[in-house]
Amino acid sequence: MSNELSLHHISVSAMDNNCYLLCANDKGLLIDAADDAPAILAMAGEAGVHITKVLTTHRHADHVRALAEVLKETGATHYAPFLEVPALPAKVDVELNQGDTIPFEGHDLPIVILRGHTPGGATLVAEIEGRTNLFVGDSLFPGGLGKTSSEGDFIRLFNDVKQRLFDVYPDDSIVWPGHGRSTTLGDERPQLEVWWERRW
Repeated sequence: MSNELSLHHISVSAMDNNCYLLCANDKGLLIDAADDAPAILAMAGEAGVHITKVLTTHRHADHVRALAEVLKETGATHYAPFLEVPALPAKVDVELNQGDTIPFEGHDLPIVILRGHTPGGATLVAEIEGRTNLFVGDSLFPGGLGKTSSEGDFIRLFNDVKQRLFDVYPDDSIVWPGHGRSTTLGDERPQLEVWWERRW
């Protein structure tokens, strides 16, 4: 067994929700139990791990439909950003703030809070095979930020994403969003001014 991190991933539901599974030794850390608990548990089985921790990135219903069932079946510890906790459908064991880490099989995985798409969604940072991987929920996508409902929310999200991701992590960092395909910070960086001007 090795405590080197590896990544498994499935897409569930008609909304193309991504469920990510970080694996080390025989343990798994699931990012968003979005839907289809049997498929999530099957992914863990195929990876040869038992899910011991679950991170919910944010409160939106399409990201938590399998949460209660996955927690019941696995007995995993549930982590979520504290600003999202009141709206989640399952008990949260550990509430997360900006700068916290999730300990997992010898790794301390940083948590970055991004405000704006929801009151305070979480990004998890993991080093996999020498590259930074950012699991950003719905805060950042190829081509733009996550949806916001007011200019204030947009400005808050833009500033958080720029200051807490683009200004901190290298351009080859892989961005894994809550829906759709991955990208890198370097691919998206040239568009920051465009996003600022268009306000989405």
